[in-house]
Amino acid sequence: MGIIYLENLRLHAYHGVGELEHHVGNDYVVNVSVEYPIEAACHSDDISDTLNYAILADIVKAEMSIPSKLLEHVAYRIWEAVLSRFPLTESATIDIKKIAPPFSADCDGAGVRITMQTRK
Repeated sequence: MGIIYLENLRLHAYHGVGELEHHVGNDYVVNVSVEYPIEAACHSDDISDTLNYAILADIVKAEMSIPSKLLEHVAYRIWEAVLSRFPLTESATIDIKKIAPPFSADCDGAGVRITMQTRK
C-alpha cells in the first residue's frame, strides 16, 4: 500500500448553514490522503496502475462545487466519489477547512476531518 495525497488544495465554495455563505461563499483548503495499492505502478511506471492525483483533484473540485450545509456531507461525498472511481482504495482521510468561518474567534480556520475505510 501507499498513500496518494493532495496537500492544501485551495478552492472557493458555497457551503454553510447561513444564507450569506451560499451567496458570498468562502475560501477553503482541502487535504486528501488515499491509501491505495501502488506496487504495480512501482514496477510498471504506468499511470493506469495507480491512483491518478490529477483525477483526485478533479473529484475534490467537483464535490466542493456542489453547495452543502455541512462540510461533513461534502467530505463524505468526496469519499464516495473516490471509492467509485478507484475501487481498490483501502482508506482515505479528507480534511476540509473553511478559512474565515462566520463566527467571532481568532483562528486560522474551522473544518472537518473524516477518515473512512473500506469493509473488505
